[in-house]
Amino acid sequence: MPPNRSRTERWRDSIEQVRQRGGALEITLARGGDGSPVPGASGADLVWRVRLLDIRGDHLLVEQPAAAGKVIRLHQGVALIGAFSIGQNRWMFHSRTLGDEPRGGLRLALPTRVERCQRRSFFRISTAELSLPRVECWPLLDPMTVAPAEVANRDHVLRQAATGGRTDGPTPAEDLLLPEVGPGFTARLLNVSGGGIGLLVEPEDAHTLDRSHYLWMRVDLRPHVPAPIAMTGRVAHCHTDSSGRIHAGVAFEFGFNAGHREFVVDQVGRYVAALLEGARRAAA
Repeated sequence: MPPNRSRTERWRDSIEQVRQRGGALEITLARGGDGSPVPGASGADLVWRVRLLDIRGDHLLVEQPAAAGKVIRLHQGVALIGAFSIGQNRWMFHSRTLGDEPRGGLRLALPTRVERCQRRSFFRISTAELSLPRVECWPLLDPMTVAPAEVANRDHVLRQAATGGRTDGPTPAEDLLLPEVGPGFTARLLNVSGGGIGLLVEPEDAHTLDRSHYLWMRVDLRPHVPAPIAMTGRVAHCHTDSSGRIHAGVAFEFGFNAGHREFVVDQVGRYVAALLEGARRAAA
């Protein structure tokens, strides 16, 4: 039996391997109540990276999903899509929340089967496909210049939300204020954790990332957040996959404008609430 097929059929052993090494799962809200994708559903998929704490008889125990240090609560019965990786191989599965663990953590239903993702379709299986949010990135040349730009971004997003402004298309240049940055590039938001985000960067932009210690980023969560959310991040680590794409771990950096943390958390919470409501309506 080919090794990849063997691992798929013996998926419990693979998940146990993740647990033993102190690894993590990735989870995202499924768009349909039964865990299936919903054609035409709006908004990209927000993926959380959560540490796998334990494997029990009927469930997986993971840490609570979080953003910028604040826990994002998922009520019982929410349909999820999960994923885990071992080396260059990745598997996805369907699950649902079973409620909080009294001693800490979130319980997820044990999957009935997993399916291996193809190398060229790293976020798709036969029953699910993820659409990752777009992130505009710039190397940050002077971190001390971010505070005015973050305040301007907060005001712009809140103004758009209050007035029912644009929800798609580019943001006019006059509404934007950049700190002191270098030439920009576009990435995809791989995942969110309590301390930062994961970015997927195409090979042609790897040289820009290699020279960057800090990044200025705008995360596009439209239409549920009416304009991209700006934030500062510190590049913590990078690795290259078999296709030459860069997987970058970027830590949140609010030290230059501490008040921006609450704004970012609030907007992520708004997005999650909108996705949960969309999934509820789809299941009705």
